[in-house]
Amino acid sequence: MVNDMIRQDIHIDEHRDVPFDEAKKLGAIALFGEKYGDKVRVVRFGPSCEFCGGIHACSTGRIGFFKIISESSVAAGIRRIEARTGKACEDLLYQTEDILKAVKSFFNNAKDLQGVIQKYIEEHDSMKKEIQGFQAQAVERAAKTLVEKARLVNGVKVVTSVLPMNPAAAKDLAFKIRAAVEGSLLCVLGTHDNNKPQLSIMMSDDMVSDHGLNAGQMVREAAKLIQGGGGGQPHFAQAGGKNVDGLSAAVDKVIELANL
Repeated sequence: MVNDMIRQDIHIDEHRDVPFDEAKKLGAIALFGEKYGDKVRVVRFGPSCEFCGGIHACSTGRIGFFKIISESSVAAGIRRIEARTGKACEDLLYQTEDILKAVKSFFNNAKDLQGVIQKYIEEHDSMKKEIQGFQAQAVERAAKTLVEKARLVNGVKVVTSVLPMNPAAAKDLAFKIRAAVEGSLLCVLGTHDNNKPQLSIMMSDDMVSDHGLNAGQMVREAAKLIQGGGGGQPHFAQAGGKNVDGLSAAVDKVIELANL
């Protein structure tokens, strides 16, 4: 509602409970594509006649602090801004100041807070790349070791393992094993990360075309043993679950389903 004190300072014609059609005849402009009821409030402010869009003020000085907090598009060529004003704006500024002080305390009250944070970000990115490099090397070593330990069953190289590894690394490992093995391959990996189990099945193309196997179907059946589910392509599929203790049994189940 329009503040009574402001209405005494400036001439504002206000019409309440005006039928929508009558308001349009008054020349009132509906802004921002808002939805209105059967009856509306119309405000004539100098030469402007509008459907009420909120509080009116006679001068920007009466608004006090004004801080834009967001802006968005509401129609072609029209932008909408949302802002805090007055005491609400003051409270926002104090809250922001408190947050900055708290963040600064995390960095020993550094004078150049922006510079210190930027340094930490750069160091984090550098360490992240190093960790990714170590992980890639670990996957390479694991692939080599598992391929060397592969069993030959009726002409098919069978690779099985249960090991700690995150989902992305497990997928990478499965593809590296596929690339390293010539001929028929059945690779079944049970991996776990943060107590979350995952089952991965990788096969050579001939296992699908000649043996009629489907990794997606097999992984869905075996995933029941880790209380989970999943799927994928005929030659590669993955499933997640809840029961880490069932990983070994799930791996064995895939080998059973392959019926080599």
